Amino acid sequence: MKKTLVLTVAAMFMASAFVSAKESILMDFTQLDADIVADENGNPTENGRTVMDYSRAAGATFTSEQKSLMKTSLALTNWEVKLNSSAQNPVALGLSQVVAAPVKESADVPFKGKNVMGVRVKFPTWANNANSKIVPAFDIPAYEPLSDADENGNRQKPTDEQKGKYLFDDGYGVVRNVGTLKSISVTTMGMNFPHQLYVLLKDTDGVERRYLMGNLFFDGWKTLIWNNPDYIADVRAREIRVYPIYPRGLPLVKFAGFQICRDANHIGDDFIGYFKDVKVIYDLAVLSSDRDIDDEDLWGIITKKELDRQTAEMARFGNKQVNRYLEKAKQSKENEFTSSIDPDSSSSAQKSNQDAVDAQ
Repeated sequence: MKKTLVLTVAAMFMASAFVSAKESILMDFTQLDADIVADENGNPTENGRTVMDYSRAAGATFTSEQKSLMKTSLALTNWEVKLNSSAQNPVALGLSQVVAAPVKESADVPFKGKNVMGVRVKFPTWANNANSKIVPAFDIPAYEPLSDADENGNRQKPTDEQKGKYLFDDGYGVVRNVGTLKSISVTTMGMNFPHQLYVLLKDTDGVERRYLMGNLFFDGWKTLIWNNPDYIADVRAREIRVYPIYPRGLPLVKFAGFQICRDANHIGDDFIGYFKDVKVIYDLAVLSSDRDIDDEDLWGIITKKELDRQTAEMARFGNKQVNRYLEKAKQSKENEFTSSIDPDSSSSAQKSNQDAVDAQ
């Protein structure tokens, strides 16, 4: 009887250990500084870890020089603010933006001296519901292989240590082997705005879900936490499902952005927010273990699936970025008219304004 009891307790202990939750950093914005691809003034414009070359999706009509400029990354200034239709107007679209916000060295936080994500959203001043999404410049690829980039953003051949690893893991937007989500946290600085904050995540199938983190009606740094109300801690109450160990790709989640919702009853106009990171606590989908036979080396099924997904992701991402490149190339570079009266003057309007000032 005693032996049976010991075995039962041991079995329950092992079962509990199997579903113990794990914490991972999904997105750390302090890692997204621009450090490569200098502009005409010598200032870096792209993030070396996350830079992506979308020239492979461009047609043959582009020159080699043009294709060399077709690069983007998750550098903070490349993130976008998307307003819902009722909040869109030329002024709001022009002023809403994401910047790298430096934290003072005198700040009492572990990430002092680093850059975090700073967001400005221009909400309408009239009474109507409005929301905005803060999203990366491209849908984060889940299967892009890890490799280094040179100062011009060109990817190098992966080293032996990098083989089998992925570019956007380790705090750059993707967490793998995710079973049930238990909790999500966001480290943010509140500015006493009553707006609601959501975290947007995508799963392996590309399905996007949003999670309410709470409101931003506080001052200073705070960690907002969403706890899964349907999480069952007792394994005896869970519905146990057993899946084939191979070939099954690991389930994952990837960061799709934030959503800020402003209620019609709350004040509009400018919203300012700062974000440091997003973390997740989750159950492991598959226990990592050494097996007697290396299944993937023998069959290569998962590698083939991931290569197909990577190709599809790159095609979608590349087409969008090429269209943006073309639009930027067509954009006017002139800010003033050339004067037909005085060639040395930048514009006749400017000269007339100056004459009027002198007359006063």
